[in-house]
Amino acid sequence: MSSTTKTYLFQNPVMPLEDRLEDLVSQLTLTEKINLMCQYQDEIPRLGIRKYKHGTEGAHGVAWLGKATVFPQNIGLGCTWDEELMKEIGQVIADEARIYSQKDPEKNGLTIWAPTVDMERDPRWGRTEEAYGEDPYLTGKLTTEFIKGIQGDHPTYLKAAATLKHFLGNNNEVDRGECSATIDPRNMREYYLKAFERQIKEGKVQSIMTAYNAVNGTLCNMNPDVNDILKQEWGIDGFVVSDAGDVLGSVNDHKYVESYAEAVALSIKNGIDSITDDQEISLRAIKDALEQGLLDEADLDTALKNTFRVRFRLGEFDPTDKNPYANVPEDKLCSPENSRLSLQAARKSIVLLKNEQNVLPLKTKKVAVIGPLANEVLTDWYSGTPPYTVSPLKGITKKVQGDVIFTDGCDRIKLRSATTGKYIQVEEHSLHVKLGEPANNALSIFTHKNWGWGSETIQSEYNEKYMTVDEHGRLTASSLEAKGWFVKEVFSMNERKNNQIHLSSWDQQPIGLDENGYLNVCEQEKDYFIKEVVESGIERAVEAAKQAETAVLFVGNNPFINGKECIDRPNLNLPPDQEKLIQEVLKVNPNTVVVIVGSYPFSINWIKQNVPAVLYSSHGGQEHGQAIADVLFGEYNPAGRLNMTWYQSAGQLPDIMDYDIIKGERTYQYFRGNVLYPFGHGLSYTSFDYQHLIINDTDKEKIKISATIANTGEVDGEEVIQMYISCKTSRVKRPIKTLKGFKRVYLQKGERKEITFELNREELAFWDVTRERYCIEQGIYSIMIGASSEAIHLKTEIEIDGEVIPPRNIAQKVKAINYDDYHQIYLDECKDGGTSIRNIKVMGWIALHQVNWEQSFQTFKARVANGGEKACLEVRANTEDGPVISKCEIPQTGGFQAWTTVEQSITNGMDVKNIFIVFKGSIQLSWFQFL
Repeated sequence: MSSTTKTYLFQNPVMPLEDRLEDLVSQLTLTEKINLMCQYQDEIPRLGIRKYKHGTEGAHGVAWLGKATVFPQNIGLGCTWDEELMKEIGQVIADEARIYSQKDPEKNGLTIWAPTVDMERDPRWGRTEEAYGEDPYLTGKLTTEFIKGIQGDHPTYLKAAATLKHFLGNNNEVDRGECSATIDPRNMREYYLKAFERQIKEGKVQSIMTAYNAVNGTLCNMNPDVNDILKQEWGIDGFVVSDAGDVLGSVNDHKYVESYAEAVALSIKNGIDSITDDQEISLRAIKDALEQGLLDEADLDTALKNTFRVRFRLGEFDPTDKNPYANVPEDKLCSPENSRLSLQAARKSIVLLKNEQNVLPLKTKKVAVIGPLANEVLTDWYSGTPPYTVSPLKGITKKVQGDVIFTDGCDRIKLRSATTGKYIQVEEHSLHVKLGEPANNALSIFTHKNWGWGSETIQSEYNEKYMTVDEHGRLTASSLEAKGWFVKEVFSMNERKNNQIHLSSWDQQPIGLDENGYLNVCEQEKDYFIKEVVESGIERAVEAAKQAETAVLFVGNNPFINGKECIDRPNLNLPPDQEKLIQEVLKVNPNTVVVIVGSYPFSINWIKQNVPAVLYSSHGGQEHGQAIADVLFGEYNPAGRLNMTWYQSAGQLPDIMDYDIIKGERTYQYFRGNVLYPFGHGLSYTSFDYQHLIINDTDKEKIKISATIANTGEVDGEEVIQMYISCKTSRVKRPIKTLKGFKRVYLQKGERKEITFELNREELAFWDVTRERYCIEQGIYSIMIGASSEAIHLKTEIEIDGEVIPPRNIAQKVKAINYDDYHQIYLDECKDGGTSIRNIKVMGWIALHQVNWEQSFQTFKARVANGGEKACLEVRANTEDGPVISKCEIPQTGGFQAWTTVEQSITNGMDVKNIFIVFKGSIQLSWFQFL
């Protein structure tokens, strides 16, 4: 902190925090306030305020600052089902962030942009690696402990400040900066909001980042729910930050407003406290918004109190002897203890998907290690830089003391010009790629990896570096890894007749030859090449498998290629080359084990049916290979459990933009089809027995459930005991089952333990749209205990004394979004207030069930907008094609935010139990009422 000559109240650590905040903000000039509104906060020397940067990446280890302990990807950490482990990982990340901050506090801030808690209701999402699965309860429990680890347990000071990402409804990358997700009240309250609630109420998370997309037509950085729910209802006492480029994206991408001044004003007024965007433009826009009366200085005061509240709690303005986190020893960075925790996390994340005839653990001494991921430890965009890595090959070799046959299963190829016959080779000094004379040396031989969907890498045998495109558009063999925001090491080989290929760059630009024979990006297709396979990867793999007692194949994805930030996967398949590799190896060696190393679930139907043993691991951090080897050879008994459903194919999923998990029947909660592997699935090298399910519901707030679990196998191991509930009698469609408790328990062979769960009654509630509140219905509920969402071993029923929902009152205004069912409609913004619905095609409808129909009703009244031709709303009784109660003509209003109120008489005398409102023409509906 810079020295000051004057003492201010905010500098006094014994004063109440809110008084200190009030004083600090009152000392700032308007210009200073503006300059503190972005990610990089200005220094104010006269007040002793130093520069500060919000946002240190720490998804699964401190990233981008230098070497740091790297843990498995979040999708893998979600498979641990281990709350205590997550807290320990959070502690390590905070310690290492502190160490970097101590070195350069103005550059290395202590607000950590993690964890990502978006619901992964669609496994095609490109960022699946970043989050914790498809269930809000599991995600909430794991990340709440992670947050507690990051932030520490001191009542005043924070070790670091965690940031939840991304609020709200963020589970697609296609057009994420322009799209809007339709999420109705039940989906919102029971699923998407639940992913954030526990972390605020229980975890006391200090920051939340909004998402790029819109929800129901309203941009997330302008969503009233930020103020209404996050700040008012749930009481977050930290700050809300926009995602990078998002506020200005309101103009550039969404085209939502016309000026940057409007963009910053609407964002700040709707709860954004810190803007992560182009600093110069954003600050200018805030000044413009103030001058235009779009913002008040008080709006800045509110935002700055929220950001500085966190800075105060990080100890920035207090003597270091008061802050227990002020001096973290530097030897904690990449310490042996942290490495052991990384290994523990990697082990705990591994899921044994299949193990027929006890192929695992391995007892053989001669192993063929095969596959493109066998000798790799890959990072992702938000990974840190590990101090070392252990590949699967290295881990296995250590176990069997060198009796290992390795091949990556990839082709070694040459490429020659289809015109001149000359071969492409690496120029030794410059590493440029050019045509040369025919040669059999390493300069002209490349390792070819096909990652599927037209993404291929070409690695020089000469220097083991990847071919890439430099800043001048020229190809060089100079890249150590295929990685980056733009992965310029990715090429496409589009095959033509006679083995000719056309070569395209990472951004689908043609690759051709210049006048000197060098390969460059071209404007149009002009050169073709012949691919010659010098050595077949499959043939080498088959030969290796023949020589070994067991073949272990490592397949999966590269986190920088195909599914990643900005790119969703088109399907769930493994690359075809990898499937073919497995099939050919299995033909010659029935003792084949497949290890899938992936950032997301795959559809592996053939593998499940034919391969005797299958393991799944995310990209596992620095100890990835050691953990896998420990599991393969039985030195660690696997107990990871899937945090996502593994589907048979993408054909079982609705469109990726369909966010309605209830009607679309997504996730284990609603999906009724056959799956490859269910949510919660995972096997062990031992067996467990479940007995004695006992329910004690004497406490009105909590239901106590216990069961006895015994290890009946021959080895020690962990079991993940899972508790699910379902409501058997309900007014609405409820989940098939919902996770409401889990415990990862270690049991020695022969050991028996009683496991107890406490189920809060509020966990039984659903969102009642008829009264816009949570409701616990009276009725029969099932309580299920088991090893996965499908492997239920114990089940009982309990009667709950709750509410009986009365018939819906339609004599009062009914928000259109509070429907019970719908067809061909979507939710959109209503600038008249709230959210409205629009029909997708010419005819759509909404339904209201169990209405309180009064024969005295005379009039149907509705708030509508019509930006198209003349249209009408038909009110029908009981079904979408039932008797017409009212037909209300909707005039053209001049736009879909040009609202008017219409009324129409109704036909009475019918027995009406359900109301259907049918849209004919292009209509927007906000609310309606029967009078």
